[in-house]
Amino acid sequence: MLGELKGGAMKVGQLLSIFEAGLPEELAGPFRASLTRLQEAAPPLPAATAHRVMAEGLGPDWRDSFASFDDRPAAAASIGQVHKAVWHDGREVAVKVQYPGAGKALMSDFNQISRLSRLITPLFPGIEVKPVVADLKRRLEKELDYDDEARAQTAFHDAYAGDPDFLVPAVVAQSGNVLVTEWLDGTPLSKVISEGTREERDRAGLLLFRFILSGPARCQMIHIDPHPGNFRLLDDGRLGVMDFGGAARVPAELQWSIGRLLRIGTMGAPDAIVDALREEGFLAPDGEVDAEEMAALVVPHATPFAEERFRYTREWMRRETARGLGVAADMRPGGIARQLRLPPQYLAVSRALAGCGGVLCQLEAEGPYRAEAVRWLPGFAGGEDPGTDETEATA
Repeated sequence: MLGELKGGAMKVGQLLSIFEAGLPEELAGPFRASLTRLQEAAPPLPAATAHRVMAEGLGPDWRDSFASFDDRPAAAASIGQVHKAVWHDGREVAVKVQYPGAGKALMSDFNQISRLSRLITPLFPGIEVKPVVADLKRRLEKELDYDDEARAQTAFHDAYAGDPDFLVPAVVAQSGNVLVTEWLDGTPLSKVISEGTREERDRAGLLLFRFILSGPARCQMIHIDPHPGNFRLLDDGRLGVMDFGGAARVPAELQWSIGRLLRIGTMGAPDAIVDALREEGFLAPDGEVDAEEMAALVVPHATPFAEERFRYTREWMRRETARGLGVAADMRPGGIARQLRLPPQYLAVSRALAGCGGVLCQLEAEGPYRAEAVRWLPGFAGGEDPGTDETEATA
């Protein structure tokens, strides 16, 4: 049903498919297979409708650009579906076609949800809801803009060209609601999760983690939609990456701040954790919180960055999910939940890291994740704050 509804409803289903690892098994088990199908195999559009979008984007003679075009979609998602084709120069390509009316439907879904946001304020009075909602709306608008997606994918393709660990397909053409990129073969990450060997799951997990963390350092952008449908494990061991509609900019000063927060979290000093969170805007400036309680919430989430090797597991995520829900349920005047904020500049990065963690728990992957943080996050390794470039931050 979520697949038929598409738009915001399907995005909710895809989100559930990532974080099902945090639910008790008796709840997640029966729905796991169905939710996983949403990552790549939603019900498709009729061929005639797809042809109309192609003509609107590439012109009435759009077929002349292709040596062949398969009317059966190879994959379908929340706002568009992908057809396999052969470009006129012989390259195999993926043709992404946006559903007619997808933008209007998705923004309508969002506006309905945003109306409910006023209910958040009494529960979490420290959170400034309007900036958060505005940022989420901008993210959705970017996902609907295939021109913006083409630019983001090109930036990642150029940054990772020739990389021994990753393959980002090149953009071949883009116009209107049509995006053509090089085709990407390989084993879907969802299949690695369900059928992969321990070695394959560990390899895929480490590469996914490395890709998410390295993006800001290599092209000042981060892939914020790390659900398994967007990744392939290639036969040569590389990780293939698709769908850059949600990519977000991460300027140098934010990279440093993220690394610093994680480093302080791994140290476990309660007062230092509270000071850092307040400085970055996660806590109300005049609010009083129990530093020990805050450390008890933060430190377990920083564990993957504190140990030389760490194994993500469903059990770990369930435990931390339960811990977070317990904090959220504490509505006492002095409770942590009533002091928490969600700085808009951290929304995209938080989504990327949380989604990555959810997939790693599905993979039950083990790896040297701390070393990746040292390698890619300047603030994690220490050093000076690079300062704020106002122009870059605004962009």
